[in-house]
Amino acid sequence: MYTMALKKKILVFTATYNEGENIYKLISSIKNQQINPDLLIIDDNSPDGTFNIIEKTQSEFNNIFLIKRKGKLGLDTAHKEAYDYAIKNNYDYFITMDADFSHDPNEIKNFVHYLDSYPFVIGSRYIEGGKCLMKGRRLIFSRYGNLFMKFFLNINCSEFTTSYRGFNIKKLEGFHLNQVKSNGYSFFMGTMFEIFKRNFDVKEIPIIFIDRQNGYSKIPRIEIFRTLFNLIKLKLKNY
Repeated sequence: MYTMALKKKILVFTATYNEGENIYKLISSIKNQQINPDLLIIDDNSPDGTFNIIEKTQSEFNNIFLIKRKGKLGLDTAHKEAYDYAIKNNYDYFITMDADFSHDPNEIKNFVHYLDSYPFVIGSRYIEGGKCLMKGRRLIFSRYGNLFMKFFLNINCSEFTTSYRGFNIKKLEGFHLNQVKSNGYSFFMGTMFEIFKRNFDVKEIPIIFIDRQNGYSKIPRIEIFRTLFNLIKLKLKNY
């Protein structure tokens, strides 16, 4: 597994906004992986100074790249900018994850392993071996929301909303995240729609999603209604 990975140029990406309590631990965990991927962070001018911590780590770890934006421009635009960065810098594999430690960096090696064979790999909480450790209303919305997306869009996949994903850029010929028109958190669902619409092979691998221990969730309640609206738009697009 590692011999093959060492021949590939791998970029891990995360977007940050007020992740000062988590970011150093996350960076060190990613960079201490045996694969030692490059790391790109896009920070939306975090008021808590997350970007200052990132800048300090650049002297401690190699190949940490920071893009600091002027303000809170959204997760969808950050992912599109990062994907474009990966293409322009000739990366083979592009792996995205959350910055709040809900995604275990030790799973990166599994993404790399399956990206050798598949154009797209998604970490799934809702297949055998996967688990979602959110509680209460958040767990209910996540679990049944993903089920609803699966049947409403008629797509054979159990996970649509997690950002723990891997892209084999060379195999995803003709695809770019700029083709995803859903914005906000619906962007993740929209990406799955575009991937399946283009008939790319998708590999789901089990992950354990750990609810954040530090900081707070940035998902606004209105996002539920926005997601439903975007879901209907995607369904209509199929026709």
